[in-house]
Amino acid sequence: MRTRELTWYEFFAGGGMARIGLGERWRCTFANEWCEKKAATYKARFGACHELKLKDVRKLTTQDLPGKPDLVWASFPCQDLSLAGNGAGLKGERSGAFAPFWKLIEGLVAEQRKPRIVVLENVVGAITSHKGKDFATILSSISKCGYRVGPVIVDAAYFVPQSRPRLFIIAVTDALVIPPELRSLWPVRAWHPASLVKAHYKLPTSLREAWAWWKLPEPAVTVPKLSTLIEDEPAGVRWHSSEETARLISLMSERNLGKLKDAQETGVRKIGTIYRRTRPAGKGTTSKKIQRAEVRFDEMSGCLRTPVGGSSRQIILVVEGESVRSRLLSPREAARLMGVPEDYPLPQNYNEAYHLFGDGLVVPVVSWLNEHLLLKLANIRTMQEAA
Repeated sequence: MRTRELTWYEFFAGGGMARIGLGERWRCTFANEWCEKKAATYKARFGACHELKLKDVRKLTTQDLPGKPDLVWASFPCQDLSLAGNGAGLKGERSGAFAPFWKLIEGLVAEQRKPRIVVLENVVGAITSHKGKDFATILSSISKCGYRVGPVIVDAAYFVPQSRPRLFIIAVTDALVIPPELRSLWPVRAWHPASLVKAHYKLPTSLREAWAWWKLPEPAVTVPKLSTLIEDEPAGVRWHSSEETARLISLMSERNLGKLKDAQETGVRKIGTIYRRTRPAGKGTTSKKIQRAEVRFDEMSGCLRTPVGGSSRQIILVVEGESVRSRLLSPREAARLMGVPEDYPLPQNYNEAYHLFGDGLVVPVVSWLNEHLLLKLANIRTMQEAA
């Protein structure tokens, strides 16, 4: 096992949540972010950050990239690949950033600076975008550069009270001899659900042969209850008026009103979360669409999303018998749902904070992947090194 310093690049860095998750064992030698507001938070957390380059990935060249990294991490934009997105896929303005990013990796390979590990993170909708063609394109690009590809889906609910499944494509150079304790001969149900197995089956033979089923343990973590993260007097948000709360309740279906009634009848304090969604008013595909308020009281938050219109902001509902209060999720509460430290600096503007976390990585997920896979892969000798 090697003990030398491990270096890495962080593309689409956002607020640096991958950097927090990877921890002190890795030294970031290059980071990139195009959004000035996110970059400001990154610098507020990590200091001057001379390694952070505020530039669109499309304008970067390999001359901007120092040395030979052990790891490259890229959480490239998901908007065009999301199930709730516009369906543009890899040809979209945002998710289309994958192509210029991967061109940089191809350049590193050509310059004999091939990273040992590449991690791509995105929404699970990337698997089925354009009937699986976008997923196959991503895997094919990676494989052509001499990597084995190992996609896994990890739900943040294993670590924090937020339902947030995400796709992680963990690719390693094919010069690496993967030990049997890290690789399974078949899918592992916890990390390779039916959607991923189906996508694997539809791939060309060459990509199936380049595929690795990563063998990962199930997390033995006590997930905090959502109610323990919620503040009585939050900063950055106000409690709704009684009229606003009544309006919210009026948007509930009979099923959701039943959930609210059950919570009230317990006689104890219950905290739920609400998203407003557009749903059919009746049965059939031609049914009129109406706005609904959907509530859950299972001590789990819905997935944080970027604030595109009021319906995408998550609402907290506090029920104590007949008393029902509502408000938006606060920036600090959103930060806690992403697993960042309590001293993590928050943007002053509410929408900027929510956008930062809605686009971000759940820190404990990164830490867990690092501990159980990335560090182990980084410290295995390649065939050339072993010789």
